[in-house]
Amino acid sequence: MKTIIHNINKAFDHRIRLGIMSVLMVNESADFNMLKELLGATDGNLASHTKALESENYIAIEKQFIGKKPNTKYSATKEGKLAFTAHIEALEKLISKK
Repeated sequence: MKTIIHNINKAFDHRIRLGIMSVLMVNESADFNMLKELLGATDGNLASHTKALESENYIAIEKQFIGKKPNTKYSATKEGKLAFTAHIEALEKLISKK
């Protein structure tokens, strides 16, 4: 029997991107250092994955200064939340198939 998988989103196929979206689904926003620490990612790795999600319009990036230090804050867009929810639901359906 062949199973057809719908709504699996390639944008979330890496553990770092999956992690970024998971964090942003349960938090209004997260800054670079928070994501880096939670996901165990390097600066370059995290930066490339956040750019990929931003290019899909799944996350919004806000750059600001706190005191004299730069701070980058991320939040999930409405489109990103919908896409991620559909992705998770597709995975759940795939796992529950017997």
